[in-house]
Formats: sequence, C-alpha cells, structure tokens
Amino acid sequence: MHVPDGFLDAPTSVATGAVAVVGVGLALRGARRELDDRTAPLAGLVAAFVFATQMINFPVGAGTSGHLLGGALAAVLVGPFTAVLCTSTVLLVQCLLFADGGITALGTNITLMGLVGVGAGWLLFTLARKVLPKRTESVPAAAAFGALLSVPLAALAFTGLYAVGGEAHIPLGSLAAAMIGWHSLIGIGEAVITFLAVSAVVAVRPDLVHGARDVVAARELEIRTSSEEVSA
Repeated sequence: MHVPDGFLDAPTSVATGAVAVVGVGLALRGARRELDDRTAPLAGLVAAFVFATQMINFPVGAGTSGHLLGGALAAVLVGPFTAVLCTSTVLLVQCLLFADGGITALGTNITLMGLVGVGAGWLLFTLARKVLPKRTESVPAAAAFGALLSVPLAALAFTGLYAVGGEAHIPLGSLAAAMIGWHSLIGIGEAVITFLAVSAVVAVRPDLVHGARDVVAARELEIRTSSEEVSA
C-alpha cells in the first residue's frame, strides 16, 4: 500500500503530512502510559516483525502495491499509541533506505498505515472483545478480526484521498475496486498471521500483551480473592 511520490497532489500530501505529525506527536505522549521496563523490549520486536512483513510486497496495480500492515498486531501486543510509533518508524526506514514509498508521500503512508491501520485494528479488536468471552483465549481471535478488516479500511481511506487529490489518470471506480478487492484478500493473510503471532505470545506471557491486560488482571484478582477466602 506504499503510496509513491506524485500519486497525490501537493495539497493532499501536505495535509496528510500534517495529520501524520499530529498523530505521531499524540502517540509519543500516549506511549508513555503503555510502556514500562517489561514491555519496552517487546515494542522493538514488534517493530522488527512489522518491518519484515511490510517488506513482502504484493503488486495491486494502478501504480501501488499491497502488503501486510501489521497495525492490529502491533496495537494488540504493545498498545495503539506505541503501535503508531512502531509503524511510523518502519515506514520512515523503508522510505529513506529502501525507496519503498515516496518521501513526499511519507505523511500519507504514515496516515494510512500508522494511523488508520492501527486505529481501525484497535477499535475493531476492542469491539470484538466486548462480544467474545472474557478469556485470554479470545484475545487472538479478536486481534485477527481487527487485522482482517483494518487492511481494506486503510485501502478505502487511500481511495478517499485519491478522490480528493489523485494525480494519476486512473478511473476512481477501477482504483477502488482494485485497492479494496486486493486488500481484502491481503487482510485474510494478515488475520492469520496476527492470530498466530498473538496466540504465541499470549500462550507464553499474556501479561506482556497490552490487549490482554484486563483479562490477566481480572484472573489474578480472582485467584487472590479465592486464596484469601481459603485462608479465612
């Protein structure tokens, strides 16, 4: 989904750049509440994993490419604010060192994958958690649901930006069908990978998974209460 230089006009690129700056600034403040000495190393691992998955590109057509976003995965593991920082860092490195996404389109890519991808994934994860049983086993399923839909939603957001400031001579309908159609398929792969990755971490250290903290805290409280009742 990396947007190249010149695909959107200057006003749209500047606007998304401003949105990206504000979003990353808010994420810097919010990440302070999500990270501690135990979870900070996990954020580095998540960033490395997202970097690796985003380097696997699938041609979508119309001058764009698709790949795994990793937004929902990162948000569930380390929190939405930290996930924005991880994704933005990955996109910056890819842009400067691998020419994956244009420099003038960096703000657009951060907005789409770092803000929309992460935000949609986390929101959908949260909604799924309200429906699923309150157990750690439900966390990977909810994460997969968020990953599944966050990818086509980010593609839909790009289509909206193209409708406002697209510079390429491509019919909007054709672009929308290609972007949403292909990224819906990519979303299936992302959902599978997210489910497996979150399941692996939850099985070993559920206390490190940001999206499972409330479940782990409730379970620890229940165990502590039961122990006190037995002692009494």
